[in-house]
Amino acid sequence: MRLVLAGTPEFARVALAQLHAAGHEIALVLTQPDRPAGRGLKLQASAVKQFALAHGIPVSQPRSLRLDGKFPEEAAQARAAIEAAQAEAMVVAAYGLILPQWVLDSFKHGCLNIHASLLPRWRGAAPIHRAIQAGDAETGVTVMQMDAGLDTGDMLLVETLPIAADDSTASLHDKLADLGGRMMVDALKQAQAGDLHPAKQPTEGVNYAHKIEKREATIDWSQPAPTIERRIRAFNPFPGASTTFKGEVIKLWCSEIDSWSRNETKEFGAVLAINEAGISVQCGAGVLRLTELQRAGGKRMSAAEFLHGFALSVGDVLDAPPTLDAGA
Repeated sequence: MRLVLAGTPEFARVALAQLHAAGHEIALVLTQPDRPAGRGLKLQASAVKQFALAHGIPVSQPRSLRLDGKFPEEAAQARAAIEAAQAEAMVVAAYGLILPQWVLDSFKHGCLNIHASLLPRWRGAAPIHRAIQAGDAETGVTVMQMDAGLDTGDMLLVETLPIAADDSTASLHDKLADLGGRMMVDALKQAQAGDLHPAKQPTEGVNYAHKIEKREATIDWSQPAPTIERRIRAFNPFPGASTTFKGEVIKLWCSEIDSWSRNETKEFGAVLAINEAGISVQCGAGVLRLTELQRAGGKRMSAAEFLHGFALSVGDVLDAPPTLDAGA
């Protein structure tokens, strides 16, 4: 099939690569404008753009597709590129821009979206993060016929995937990206054969996976240990869960439940034990063992490596305000 693909990050690149490998003709790629990245804040092309350029696929990077919006000239140029592509369908995966009605109406088979959740469980921007954070036992991918709503279109294909006890957003992302690409290849085969059977989404169980904000990163040690453990996995790799000690921010990348008991005499965030297995911290209910950490400007380390260069003792309290020096 002759396609336009709209997507930006690695999740979308995986789908693009699988569609390309399956023999589909990618006539045009739409992706977000290059963004500053890294310490030098140099402009960096999206993962999708990098793949497209490497394979000679035309690229369009409008800041908006709304013809009556802030960037009407860019939207008009994108419209001309879409019309010139003469594609039968648009595949959408983590694009990041709202598609106006004129886009939805531009293709024989419409716009097909790869959404990383079992709709309508997690509509919105961060379904993988929120599924882990909420403690869901399973997730999956929904291939959806897009409409004007936010992830409200008819479901075309659905496959479930269990969430492993040690899954982070990074590991679950990779599994879902691969699954989504394979499902879209299958969906396009069925579309060509007229075998797709759209189904309305259930009206019950709708949740919105709101965009992850950096301010959510700070751990609240008064929460139960399982809640914090899930939060650490959900925020790996972005924005990275964090705590502080004596004013220094420490990133927390991996942890495990140490104990379900609660030491009533210890403060939330108190360090109860330090050994080769990790750093055990008192939570609102239970104890959490931190096993992989990172200092500001440093690299990720096992707890044992981290403690070689960081003075932390049993009885110290994470997130406690730094003690002022005498006379300060």
